[in-house]
Amino acid sequence: MNDELYNMLKKSAESDVAKARLTLSLLGNNAVGIGDHSTKDFYDNAEEALSLLADANDRLHTLENYHDHEGNYS
Repeated sequence: MNDELYNMLKKSAESDVAKARLTLSLLGNNAVGIGDHSTKDFYDNAEEALSLLADANDRLHTLENYHDHEGNYS
């Protein structure tokens, strides 16, 4: 894996972490913004954000394990 691909994958995962954390923050602190959505929608959005966060963290962890300290990939 070259550096460009590694960096793209890492930034994509980091972006997903940021999206998920923002969504969880909005749902937890500004639920008023949900408006006409049902409780089920709220729960579904929270579950989706948590899944996105877990997946992104797993991807980051995998990339870190895949990349050694010398910039080589195994």
